[in-house]
Amino acid sequence: MAMMENKLSVNTRGGSQDKESKMTFILKDLKRNKYIYMMLLPVLAYYGIFQYGPMYGLQIAFKDYSPGLGIWGSEWVGFQHFKEFFNGFYFWRLIKNTLLINIYELLFAFPAAIILALLLNEIRSSMFKRIVQTVSYLPHFISIVVVVGMMVDFLSRDGLINQLLVIIGFESIVFLREPEWFRFLFVSSGVWQGIGWGSIIYLAAMANIDPTLYEAAKMDGAGRWKQTLHITIPGIMPTIVILLILNMGSMLSVGSEKVLLMYNPSTYSTADVISTYVYRKGILEASYSYTAAVGLFNSVISFILIVSANSISKRFSDNKLW
Repeated sequence: MAMMENKLSVNTRGGSQDKESKMTFILKDLKRNKYIYMMLLPVLAYYGIFQYGPMYGLQIAFKDYSPGLGIWGSEWVGFQHFKEFFNGFYFWRLIKNTLLINIYELLFAFPAAIILALLLNEIRSSMFKRIVQTVSYLPHFISIVVVVGMMVDFLSRDGLINQLLVIIGFESIVFLREPEWFRFLFVSSGVWQGIGWGSIIYLAAMANIDPTLYEAAKMDGAGRWKQTLHITIPGIMPTIVILLILNMGSMLSVGSEKVLLMYNPSTYSTADVISTYVYRKGILEASYSYTAAVGLFNSVISFILIVSANSISKRFSDNKLW
């Protein structure tokens, strides 16, 4: 018994000493790098005030919120707003439109940046490469409002595209009023605007690939295509997987700004997504509790998707987000 008590006391003293040493190390590190930690404070303040602070208001999703009564004074209604949304007329249309737009972006916009980066990596003329990069980067810096304004001008009944269609013998089409054209226009304009900017991270990943791998492949007789297939793509695969996981987390999130600028009542059947529905119900109709419930549902599903995508990637490969 005495020996056991001695061992326990030694373990207790050892644990307390470890804690003290860790605290001493942390305090010394804080003192040594105090200016670096001070630079971090604005970032922490931003996330604390604008990202975590508003989470206090999520409780209105479970209440019949009234601005006059405040959050605490409003009546608790539980999952009533969630049931109303799930049983609503527009539920499946919103889910379908949001998912389809994100799936199309995942199929076309996501690989487009990878393909451009691979093509740029094969260009040997540095001047031509810089010109292509500059031209492809520029659309990223154009405001969404300007991009949609350009689309309205080009795609109107008397716009450039319709004039060309009439010249070659086709009838003019009011593209922005046709529901079947909305997803194509939304995704294709997004590809044009983001392909160059999205390729930057892949080009940076390619720059970290060991050049001796390419030299060894050349000595073994591998051509450009086989070098890309067996060296470049595996070299940037961790980056691709990380970005794919992040994209999976936003499968139910479509930026409302561009949709709001592009859509109109005649295209609601294919253009109306969760974010625009929340805007109409929450801002225009002042249904704060209902839209808070819709937004919370969207966030929970997005969290489940990103965790699932990360788990699948971790199980079948060594690439993961955390």
